[in-house]
Amino acid sequence: MTAQSWSGRAAFFLATVGSAVGLGSIWKFPYMVGENGGGAFFLLYLVGLALAVLPLMIAEFAIGRAGQGSAVGSIARVAEKTGASAAWKAIGGWGVGAGFLILSFYSVFGGWTIAFAVEAAQGGATAANGAAAGAAFEAFLADPGAMTIWHAVFMGATALVVAGGVSGGLERALTVLMPLMFVILGGLVVYAAFSGGMGAALSFLFRPDFSKVTWEVALNAVGLGFFSIGVGIGVMITYAAYAGREIALGTMAVSAIAADTFASVLAGLAIFPIVFAHGLDPAGGPGLMFVTLPVAFGQIAGGAWLAFAFFVLLFVSALASAISIMELIVAWLMERDGVRRLTATIWVSVFAGFMGLSTVWSFNLLADVHPLAPFGVLKEATFFGVIDWLTSNLMLPVGGIAIALFLGWTPAGAILTDEVGGTGRGREALRWLLRLVVPVAIGAVLVAGIA
Repeated sequence: MTAQSWSGRAAFFLATVGSAVGLGSIWKFPYMVGENGGGAFFLLYLVGLALAVLPLMIAEFAIGRAGQGSAVGSIARVAEKTGASAAWKAIGGWGVGAGFLILSFYSVFGGWTIAFAVEAAQGGATAANGAAAGAAFEAFLADPGAMTIWHAVFMGATALVVAGGVSGGLERALTVLMPLMFVILGGLVVYAAFSGGMGAALSFLFRPDFSKVTWEVALNAVGLGFFSIGVGIGVMITYAAYAGREIALGTMAVSAIAADTFASVLAGLAIFPIVFAHGLDPAGGPGLMFVTLPVAFGQIAGGAWLAFAFFVLLFVSALASAISIMELIVAWLMERDGVRRLTATIWVSVFAGFMGLSTVWSFNLLADVHPLAPFGVLKEATFFGVIDWLTSNLMLPVGGIAIALFLGWTPAGAILTDEVGGTGRGREALRWLLRLVVPVAIGAVLVAGIA
């Protein structure tokens, strides 16, 4: 049983938003919208959030507060209290494993944000044209020493926060990081509004063109919502274990998803006006942040300072999410082995840090190594490619489906009455969403990812 807790609703809200608003919302959302045609994709994204992601977040919240422990411990206690099979606790272990792998490469990308922010502060992180920006980015990726240093710095920053505990570390940091993130986002949107491309950006984001909708686009929309919010691995279970009884979990889930969506939209409104104003491609893919935007910054007066603010924003959002993933693993170690928080944090940061070297080297020293070459879809994947595929396409979807089935089809669903409240019809609707809609929606994403 956990003896730690958030100080109140505001702290829990900021923590949940911090976990949800990561690189998925600030980095991946804009380029996925760009690649999938804009407004119609965004509309499908919202539908996926409402029908699949929201019920799953509420389910994780309910398990966490009812179980009062790590993801593994909470699921085990809920199963024991309700008469469900004890085997369901394996879901928690599955999520902890996925979280460890994700943290290992997430920290590498978090290190990129620090490196580019430092470069911008020194007057860099801008480029005269796409070729120059691409060459600079490739040079950075080709330097394993620099990437390792920034990876270590980011992992160290994450560990420093988690080691401080719930109130002294997580809550104190997130009450600063989340407002700071929204202030920077808002400032970038105001700047973008005067760039001359806001009209095109608004049209691109909010005017649906259904001629661009395909099954692939629809699945991408559902998948983005599922992965960007961060459900399926047990982070929300861990955070909800620290939540008091006075917190309305359903309302908190809706508020957190609304805040994440708002941040994603702000990110789009900060980025797309600059992209359109300078005749760049909104479908720039993952390189939109590190290759395309530096070209735009290079054409703007004071572009280096704008670049600095932007990469600080990316760092803040990445750090808030990394904190939640590390906490998932640390909470499990403390509960299972009885070790102190500092010891558990050191273990996680060191082992995940070493695991992250496989991602670092996948861009340089081991770029030509394909460990699963005989296996079809992964035949050209680097070590990072394999880890990314396993977590994104297999482990997270399977975890999400399992959590939905746990509360949807076993006696464990009884906790929804005590933990979520609401009307009987509302709880029944939530139960049927968990029984059918969530597994089918995530299952479709799972099949598409494997295929």
